[in-house]
Amino acid sequence: MSTDLSSVSEPTAIDLARLRDAIEVAKLAVEHGNHPFGAVLADASGEVVLEAENRVTTDVDRTAHAETMLIRLASHRFTSAELREYTLYTSCEPCAMCSGAIYWSGVGRVVYALAEDQLYAITGANPENPTMRLPCRAVFAAGQRDTIVVGPALQDEAVQSHLGFWN
Repeated sequence: MSTDLSSVSEPTAIDLARLRDAIEVAKLAVEHGNHPFGAVLADASGEVVLEAENRVTTDVDRTAHAETMLIRLASHRFTSAELREYTLYTSCEPCAMCSGAIYWSGVGRVVYALAEDQLYAITGANPENPTMRLPCRAVFAAGQRDTIVVGPALQDEAVQSHLGFWN
């Protein structure tokens, strides 16, 4: 099975609330000296069970993206079966690396705010964000099981923490 690249579903009210949580975590990442990315994990009822911010700069680790940090925490706390019922919310579309981590963890659903192509329009060729410009849906579609993807949503809100950051 694979993710249908053409399918786009609308975010729910809970999705929008959790995306706003992820955007707030992204703002915290900047306050802590990191890139403006944040992620939260919610259970099937929509309750936040974990959150993580980007820590690339402070951890001196190019793989310390918010989503990867969240997946590391979640993998120690929840089984793959549990994670299939959870949703990962992120302030920006997961990059190829993060999408792979999300897929391997078993998380069943991803909702993102700012689209990767919009992020690229802001960052351009900034060496701090060497984006692969590969949509997360394409990464998930290459897998053997479905990963539901919703997004972009709340792009105007999500872009705020990026404005002026990459200059």
